[in-house]
Amino acid sequence: MHPVLTRGSGALALAFCSVAAIALLLAHGAGAAPSQAAPWPSKPITVVVTFPPGGGTDLLARKLGERLAAQVGQPVVVENRPGASGNVAARWVVDAPADGHTLLMVNSSYAVNPGVFRSLPFSPKEDLKAVINVAYVPSVLVVPAASDARDLPGWLAGTPGLAPAYGSCGNGTPQHLAGEMLARAAGRALLHVPYRGCGPAVQDVAAGQVGAALVTASAAAPLIASGHVRALAVTSPERSPRLPTVPTVAESGFAGYALDQWHGLLVRSGTDPAHVQAMYRHLAAVVSDPDMQQALVAMGFNVVIEGPDEFERIVDDDIDRFAELSRQIGLQVD
Repeated sequence: MHPVLTRGSGALALAFCSVAAIALLLAHGAGAAPSQAAPWPSKPITVVVTFPPGGGTDLLARKLGERLAAQVGQPVVVENRPGASGNVAARWVVDAPADGHTLLMVNSSYAVNPGVFRSLPFSPKEDLKAVINVAYVPSVLVVPAASDARDLPGWLAGTPGLAPAYGSCGNGTPQHLAGEMLARAAGRALLHVPYRGCGPAVQDVAAGQVGAALVTASAAAPLIASGHVRALAVTSPERSPRLPTVPTVAESGFAGYALDQWHGLLVRSGTDPAHVQAMYRHLAAVVSDPDMQQALVAMGFNVVIEGPDEFERIVDDDIDRFAELSRQIGLQVD
């Protein structure tokens, strides 16, 4: 039996799924498939990624695309269309044909955007629909290996009279939101340095160009392992299985602090429901593979399989939750 991480009581719980259990999940996770489903795919598939190459979302999309291509016998092309915290890529998919062959790889930024952008060129709740959520990943605060900071309180103390600076994956991203939440919890100002993706932010930390960054654990894991950056705290409610020795922000003196991040695939509204079910079944089979799970855990992801209906609820609930949180902290992006 092999591990699949699932959500339970607001936290990730480890479940060991047998082949029979996985079969049951695929049959019932998003409703039984129609008996005469339309064929999918019938041509190459494009997965549009909301951020530049090198970040956690991009790496996840490429790993999924590689395995999905082998699963369905069609090429899977991954296209990076960064900009506006993922809104550029989302609009691209909304404008694509509703034939099920163009998917959007998103993380929680998708749910943050409606609350922080003054206007969007599409409706996040109406124009795109959920297919599958495949992973959760915490964000992690990292500093250069040469930094004197050894823990979160030490970094926050910083230099008297100077606001600690942190990079994020971009304006309005979950990492930006996590930084603003930390500033409020700590009762002190933090200087936000937005990047165009998690990859560039963590690379600049390793190079000593910025004193710290809040990035996804998946993007930071290789540089943490190589010793180029030091992890001080993770934003999730529990410690990351990939970074078990790194305390949470809550453990570091800020009880109640928690911000996790999901990663999943959406498709344009109006896509044949039979195609959506076919996408879900194929992708669930890909994620259920033990070798795939091991690879994703090594990349810093906590693996899940959440189908269209469940993922739709998660996305819609987070849109509402993050909008209220953004209003409370005055977070808005022009």
